[in-house]
Amino acid sequence: MASITIRNLEVPLKARLRIRAAHHGRSMEDEARHILRAALAEERLPVTNLGETIHRRFARLGGVEVAEVKREALRTPPSFD
Repeated sequence: MASITIRNLEVPLKARLRIRAAHHGRSMEDEARHILRAALAEERLPVTNLGETIHRRFARLGGVEVAEVKREALRTPPSFD
């Protein structure tokens, strides 16, 4: 198994990791492994369509009702006879 060293970890972040590990009954090292596994297991969906991405982001806010706009009929195109 490989190992890594994390330098320059902020003191409040390390404290939160220690508290989270204690809450889950794990060592800090085991908790960090658990967090990494969970984060890397998430499958990221590729962005395929900007409209779909915007819809997913705002879908939880609910929809709105928009009144139908009455439009005039299209004019007849000119003939080039």
